[in-house]
Amino acid sequence: MAPLPLDVWLNAPLGESASRAGELRALGVDGVFTFEGANDVFAPLFLAAGTGIGVMTNVAIAFPRSPIHLAHAAYDLQSLSGGRFRLGLGSQIRPHIEKRYGSTWSRPVERMADTVTAVREILRAWQTGARLDYRGEFWQHTLMPPNFDPGPNPFGAPPVLVGALGPRMTEMAARVADGLLVMPFNTERHFRERTLPAVDKGLAGSDRPFEIIAEAIVAMGNSEREIAEARQAVRALLAFYGSTPSYRPVLEVEGWAELQPELNLLSKQGRWQEMTGLIDDPMVDALTVSGTPADCARQIRDRYGDSISRVCCYFPGYTVADSAIAELAAALHD
Repeated sequence: MAPLPLDVWLNAPLGESASRAGELRALGVDGVFTFEGANDVFAPLFLAAGTGIGVMTNVAIAFPRSPIHLAHAAYDLQSLSGGRFRLGLGSQIRPHIEKRYGSTWSRPVERMADTVTAVREILRAWQTGARLDYRGEFWQHTLMPPNFDPGPNPFGAPPVLVGALGPRMTEMAARVADGLLVMPFNTERHFRERTLPAVDKGLAGSDRPFEIIAEAIVAMGNSEREIAEARQAVRALLAFYGSTPSYRPVLEVEGWAELQPELNLLSKQGRWQEMTGLIDDPMVDALTVSGTPADCARQIRDRYGDSISRVCCYFPGYTVADSAIAELAAALHD
C-alpha cells in the first residue's frame, strides 16, 4: 500500500505558527491546515509557509470573500511555500454567513461552483497571460490591468478544493474543483455509500486529475488512560456536529437520524453536558478513529482505502504527545 501523507491542524498561538510548523515537519508531518476560528484562516499559513511544510486552508469560507481576494492569497501562499499550497474552500451555513459575516446566502451549491470557477479563471489568466473575462452568475471579473497582474507563478497555479458533505455539493466539487475535502464528521459507510458515488457522478466522462483528501477526528494516545481521555474529549465535538441539521445525513445512514433533533434542541437550551452524554461508544467508533497511533493509521486506511490521496487529522479538546504524532505519521508512511 502506498504511503499516505499526513496533514495536521496548525493549532498554535499565531506568533508561534512558524516554529510549530517546523516542529511538525521534524516529526514527519507532511502538511498543516487551518480553519476559520478565532484567527484569520490565512495568517498562520503565511507564517508557516517558509518552513518547507505543505500548507492548506481547510477551509476558508468562500461566500464573504471576493474570488480576487482568494486568488491573491492563494498565489502568494503558493509562492512562499514553494508550490506546497492548497486552497480549500467551504460554504458554512446560512446563519453564520448572514449573521456573523454579514454577507449573502443563496443557492450555496451554485454559488460555490461560481466562486471556484472564478478563482481558477483568475489564476489561469495570471498563469497564461490570457485576458481575464469571467462572467458567472454571481461573480464577474473582466478587468485586470498589468499593475494588478502578478504574472505566472513559478510553481504553477495552486489547486482549489471544496469541502463538502451532501451529494449535490460533492458532485459539484468533482465537476469544477481540483479536489474534495471530505468533512470530518463522517463514517466509512457514509463515505462509501454517499460520497464516492457523488464524486463518480461529478467526474463522469472526465479523465482530469482529481484528489480526495479525507479528514479525520482522532482520539489517540499511547496508553489506555490517554485513549480513554481522548475519546471522552472528542464526544463534545461530535455532539456539536451532530446537532447541526447539515450533518443529519451521516447519522441517518447509520440509523441514528432521531438523535439530530434531540441534540439540536439541547444545544439551543445550552445543555452541553447532556449533549455529550448522548454520544455513546459505537458512535465514537464510527465517527472517529481512536486508539494507539498504529491503531489510528490502520483505521484510516480501512475506512478510506485507496480512494484518498492524503488525510487531515485533528485532535480536538485534548493534548496529544508529539511522539504519538510522529508514530502516526510513520505508520501512515509505511
